[in-house]
Amino acid sequence: MARRQRRENDEPPAVRAARDRERHLGQVTSYGFLARRGPKRSVTVVPRPLRYWQYNPVSPGVALATVAAVVVWLVALGLISGWSEARGEAPLAVGLGALVLVLATSRFTVSDHALSTDIAGLRQTSSFGVVPLVLLEDVVVAPAPADWPRAQRRGGWWPGRTRVVVRHLDSDGVADKAFSVWVRDPEALAEAVDRPLG
Repeated sequence: MARRQRRENDEPPAVRAARDRERHLGQVTSYGFLARRGPKRSVTVVPRPLRYWQYNPVSPGVALATVAAVVVWLVALGLISGWSEARGEAPLAVGLGALVLVLATSRFTVSDHALSTDIAGLRQTSSFGVVPLVLLEDVVVAPAPADWPRAQRRGGWWPGRTRVVVRHLDSDGVADKAFSVWVRDPEALAEAVDRPLG
């Protein structure tokens, strides 16, 4: 797919990307992690609605690792201190395991200016993976074309989701990058980022 060319008189993509990143943070942080509840009560100016968001449970690998850690904890305690101690500790172990899974839930969000992945447990919206829309090039249903850079994975597979690959420029506006994410509605995502789905 051909790369989109910018006009001569446009500002460099890296400059616009830095500004759009700040605008994205402003729009997204006006909403709590549970975006469906609407803007936070503390915001003074009502933000524009988010274009797209979805919650990504932890990947199956992280879920299995958490379950394995809880089981190892209880078995080790049972072998060392006795099985009655392990039974007494089970509610705490299971509760902490569930808390890890909840706090590792992420939200994939598209605002008017960028897209990002937000982690519930960090309580800092748009904590990593912000890609300004000005740097976005293409969105395709996986697999990506052979000439694309290798895609970094964001989140794991879940039933009913479709894997898409997003090609974009790095924050310097030059280097080619890509990431893949499992989305509930690829067409809605493509519409939200204003790129036709390839």
